[in-house]
Amino acid sequence: MLLAAFIAAFLAAFFLAPLGLVIGRGFVYQDRVSFEWFQRIFTNEILREEFVNTLLLACAATGLSVLLGVPLALLRGRTRFRGQSLLGVLVLIPLILPPFVGALAIRQIFSQYGVLNMYLAHLGILDFRAAAPPDWLLEGGFWGVAILQTLHLFPIMYLNTSAALANIDPAYTQAARNLGAGPLRTFFRITLPLLRPGLFAGGTIVFIWAFTDIGTPLMLQYNRLIPVTIFNELKTIDYSGKVFALVFVLLSASVGLYVMGKFVFGRSIGAESSKASTAAETRPLGILGTLLAWVGFGSVVLIAILPHIGVVLIAVADEWTGTILPEAYTWRHLAAVFQDQATYRSILNSIKYAGVATAVDVVLGCVAAWLIVRSRIWGRGVLDSLAMLPLAVPGLILAAGYIILTVRGSLLESIGPLGNPFGILVIAYSVRRLPFMLRGVAAGLQQVPESLEEAARNLGSRPAGAALRITVPLIAANIIAAGVLTFSFAMLEVSDSLILAQRQVHFPITKMIYELFNAGTPQAVHMAAALGVYGMFLLGGTMALATLLLGRRLGAIFRA
Repeated sequence: MLLAAFIAAFLAAFFLAPLGLVIGRGFVYQDRVSFEWFQRIFTNEILREEFVNTLLLACAATGLSVLLGVPLALLRGRTRFRGQSLLGVLVLIPLILPPFVGALAIRQIFSQYGVLNMYLAHLGILDFRAAAPPDWLLEGGFWGVAILQTLHLFPIMYLNTSAALANIDPAYTQAARNLGAGPLRTFFRITLPLLRPGLFAGGTIVFIWAFTDIGTPLMLQYNRLIPVTIFNELKTIDYSGKVFALVFVLLSASVGLYVMGKFVFGRSIGAESSKASTAAETRPLGILGTLLAWVGFGSVVLIAILPHIGVVLIAVADEWTGTILPEAYTWRHLAAVFQDQATYRSILNSIKYAGVATAVDVVLGCVAAWLIVRSRIWGRGVLDSLAMLPLAVPGLILAAGYIILTVRGSLLESIGPLGNPFGILVIAYSVRRLPFMLRGVAAGLQQVPESLEEAARNLGSRPAGAALRITVPLIAANIIAAGVLTFSFAMLEVSDSLILAQRQVHFPITKMIYELFNAGTPQAVHMAAALGVYGMFLLGGTMALATLLLGRRLGAIFRA
């Protein structure tokens, strides 16, 4: 009970309290409780348009992610073909580059005088002298942002769908086929309803991520969104109640969707369908089928890694202006990252912030997972929901709460954005990534029979000793995989970093990339891309390690 109370107290102090402060500030006008700020928001035509744009953007990214991720998961989960395992790894590549960084390449490729238009001019399709070339980002970037978010997030739908497929007992589909149902009717009447929890779990994460993303719109300069407005307001020192009212609107939508996805639409059809009793039937594909499967997977992967290719080319290009590909290449920008004091310090800062935050999450996540899965304490379900709730609360909203918590004149002012934000960034990273650690360890505990611990206790071992000597070695792969993912995601955290680090000496990697991009000089853009390349290799290595350790169980970490 003491351990559970400690974890609950940590989350109450650094998760619930900041949210409460944000909500409270939004309902205060001229030192009294009022709905004035909300009336102003919903009567402001510009803000209403921004809210609609934000909603449509999240719907577009979620819908496109479903269209890409679900068919690929079904193809891999219900068929057998040569190279299947390799394609299953390649489809996860988009996760290794945040869309925030990929925006550098998207602008280079699809802008008005970018690579695509240069190539079309080379083919004679466009004539720059006759008319201005089209802007493939569609004069404002809505679809540019939506597509870039989709290319990064669709693997989450793929992972959740794959995990849900693995848990469907094939006896249901076999019974339907024995009763005369065809493949399509079996899918829509049996498989799809049983997939619903996984689909809504993945869809919820994708929607909330896209709904509250600030990095990608900022990099593509698409500003007609509520998160961007909140970000611009939080950069000022004098905060008005309007910004916190906007945060409350965003929070309500995110938490409301999370609750519906988890407790309404995401509930299993029945307890008996949660685990498959036998291996699923898979249909072997012939030569033509294998070729088509490779074309399907390969086309999606190729399109999804265009931002990755673009970022690498920008990082190694001597110059890249007005040509289809760079005319000369250099390692200068990649080396300059470690030679320049500001960029090198940003790497060290990120390692410190992410390292300490990961250590906190390993301890809290392992203890919380053991309490939730193994113990019989009262309130463990509440603890589980509380620890997972940060998935529903975006970093932008938590950062707003931390700003109030460390506002000028408060007891925590020294660790706020205008002081040394080391402490508040570690706390922010820890709270945001705790659900991934918890889910990874819990998935391992669920695979280890509790009877092994009981046998150790019967032989005289204490409960803690039995857990450390028996259970921990058996779930070491889960702990390592969840830990490295937690570290790498914290290293490239965007929302908290952009808002809570205001002085260059404290910038993490993502804030430095943003500042370099805004500097506007070619050298700064090359340096930003070089930082992105190092981040890409970090995430790529950790994803490969996690996939090697967990295999298809990797999807459990991304479950809401």
